[in-house]
Formats: sequence, structure tokens, C-alpha cells
Amino acid sequence: QVQLVESGGGLVQAGGSLRLSCAASGGTFSYYTMAWFRQAPGKDREFVAAISWSDGRTYYADSVKGRFTTSRDNAKNTVYLQMNSLKAEDTAVYYCAARGVYTIVVEPRRYGYWGQGTQVTVAS
Repeated sequence: QVQLVESGGGLVQAGGSLRLSCAASGGTFSYYTMAWFRQAPGKDREFVAAISWSDGRTYYADSVKGRFTTSRDNAKNTVYLQMNSLKAEDTAVYYCAARGVYTIVVEPRRYGYWGQGTQVTVAS
């Protein structure tokens, strides 16, 4: 059973940085796609970034491109989301998600495994 555990959320001032981690277990992730989503109060869950575990290809939402970077550590089975130049509108619960397919997609319904989420609050 695949399990994803996020950590690293918190409160930060606008312009600051945070790094989220997602520790994955219970599977062989060689051909998985790992993604980050976020959900603000009253809004739909939205795609933030994704990385292909096999070759490290990445893809970002336009709203975070140039500010956020996702990466992976194969030895630790951990994916990261480095968030820089944070804005108040980045405030949300951030979720790590996984799908056992090589192709990067942005629709939440196509990811079968989810972490519990971690709160990120950016104070303006």
C-alpha cells in the first residue's frame, strides 16, 4: 500500500521561502509520477507541480513557474517542493500525490495516492 507523508508547511512572510517534503513508501516508484496540488478555502484543488520519478522531468503551473522547484531523492524515496518568493495567494493546504504511470498529468482525479496535506500560510 503506497503511503505519502508530507512535512514542512508553516507560516512565512511574503517574499520568504519554504520547502515541503513528501516521503513515499509501500511501492516501487521507478515509473511513478509525483505531483503537488494545493487547495485554498472555498476553492478547487489545483495542480502546482509534478516530477517524473524515472527521469526527473518536471512540469509547473504558470502561477508558480520560476518561483517553485520540485525535485526528488531516489535514495530516500522523497520528493521536495522548494517554494521561493512566496505570495499571500500561495496560502493553501498542499498535498503530495502519486500515480503509477510515467506520464505527467494535471487533473487531481488521475492520481490514486494522496498524502494528508500540510498547511502553508503566507502573511502579507
